[in-house]
Amino acid sequence: MFRFVLNFIFLTIVIRFIYYPDSKRKDYVFTYYLISLIVFFLCFTLKKYEMDIGMALGLFAIFGIIRYRTNPVDIKEMTYLFVVIGISIINSLANKKMSYAEILSANALIIFVLVLIEKYWALKQVVSKSIVYENIENIKPENHDILKSDLEKRTGLIINKITIGDVDFLKDTAKVTIFYFNNNS
Repeated sequence: MFRFVLNFIFLTIVIRFIYYPDSKRKDYVFTYYLISLIVFFLCFTLKKYEMDIGMALGLFAIFGIIRYRTNPVDIKEMTYLFVVIGISIINSLANKKMSYAEILSANALIIFVLVLIEKYWALKQVVSKSIVYENIENIKPENHDILKSDLEKRTGLIINKITIGDVDFLKDTAKVTIFYFNNNS
């Protein structure tokens, strides 16, 4: 029970105080808590039995199938998923040879590195949006500055890069993808 409470405390620090304030994604908060809970108890239960390498590979295969059968998830959300799974595995599989101080230190170190990278080393995140653009004259290479200026005025974003995708000359539209830093919005 102590390890479960310890696991829950450290997961709450990661999920509610590091991940959620920046992302505001409540659906992932729910997912992270439940996945970590299941992983913790799954590993804790399986630790009681002899588990060979085939069983371990089978578990990873199941998680891999689940990953490829779902909607694409951003890399940052996948990284946090890996972190909460890792914390749960560490806390559930710790044995009598590992002291509580070592478990606490491992969890604290993970959180320290996560905070350091997330809050202080965080690079600007580039975000993209696809837009159906109707002023087809501006997609010409010589009108790039006009296109950028028009899109910045309409979206209110500072655009770094623009790519032009499908062009429909019958409807006079083009699919344009804009790239901008996340903190500009």
